[in-house]
Amino acid sequence: MDPIIWKGILYHSLEYFNLIESEKNYVATSRIIGSFEDKIYFVNYHITIDKDWLVQNFTIEYEINGTKSKVEGIKNGNDWEINGTKRPEFSNFRYIDISLTPFTNTLPINNLKLSENQSGEINVIYINILENIIKPVKQQYTQISKSEYLYENIPKNFEAKISVDNLGLIEYYPDLFEKKHNID
Repeated sequence: MDPIIWKGILYHSLEYFNLIESEKNYVATSRIIGSFEDKIYFVNYHITIDKDWLVQNFTIEYEINGTKSKVEGIKNGNDWEINGTKRPEFSNFRYIDISLTPFTNTLPINNLKLSENQSGEINVIYINILENIIKPVKQQYTQISKSEYLYENIPKNFEAKISVDNLGLIEYYPDLFEKKHNID
C-alpha cells in the first residue's frame, strides 16, 4: 500500500502513515506532528496486527513540549502487558485506540465485519497521548453503508459518522480527521 497522509482537524496535525502486509500480519507505522492548545507534539507509533486485524503489540514514542514518553504493549493470550506490567483490567480486550490518529478505528471496522445496520460493542484500551492516560473504554460501531460507520462512545456522550475507503481506512472523521490526497 502507498503511504497516506491524514490531517488532524481539531489537533492541528499531519500524520504520515504506512501499512505493510506480509504473509503473517500487517505492520502499521506512522509519524504525527502537531500542536493543540499549549502542546506541541510528535508521535511515532508501530503496531503489529494479525490477519484478523487484532493488535499483537504496539510501541508509541511521543514528545510533548520537549518531554519524551513511551508506551509499549504486548498481548499474551487474552492478557496485556503495558510498559512491562501486567494489566488485568485489559484482559480479553481486542482493540486499542490512540487519540491522535484515525487508524485505530480501522481495527474494529475490519475485524467485526459488520453487515449493514448491524452494531458491535467493544472494549478498548484507550491511549490519550496529550493527557498521558491509558484506560479501558467501551465503544460501539454500526455499519450504515459499505463506506460509512456510526462510531459511538459508551456511555453515549460522543458519536460521529465516519467514512472509510475500500481497505477500511478512514477517509473522513467529522471535525477530527481527513485523508489527504495532496497537501493544501
